[in-house]
Amino acid sequence: MTSFTPFSALAGGAMIGLASVLLMAVSGRIAGISGIAVRLFPPYADGEWAGRTAFIAGLVVAPVLYAALSGGMPVQSIAAGPALLIIAGLLVGFGAVWGNGCTSGHGVCGLSRLSLRSAIAVGTFMTTAMVTVFIARHVL
Repeated sequence: MTSFTPFSALAGGAMIGLASVLLMAVSGRIAGISGIAVRLFPPYADGEWAGRTAFIAGLVVAPVLYAALSGGMPVQSIAAGPALLIIAGLLVGFGAVWGNGCTSGHGVCGLSRLSLRSAIAVGTFMTTAMVTVFIARHVL
């Protein structure tokens, strides 16, 4: 079990929601991280490169800033080895491309816009996650 607290979950959710709303209000863009990241690479050549880079940099800098302000990062343990993590990362990346979006785009932004496509995508993500955890913990 992690060190879950309702306050940290509420604060984190509020920050994600606020960032999503601000991105939509300022630029008209959906805060889908996979879409933002993939458009940093060719053939996407438009005037949004600096904003996309700043968005991704914020994802990288935020934990560093947290560690500096709080004195350290929360303790985490990952029971999988590097090979399994690489395979899992590739599968998640493939799923984001195949599903035309990721959990942030569909789950945070799509559901809040009452998108049927996003509701189906999130249902698929969650079902797949539950089946994967069940198989990993009870079958294998």
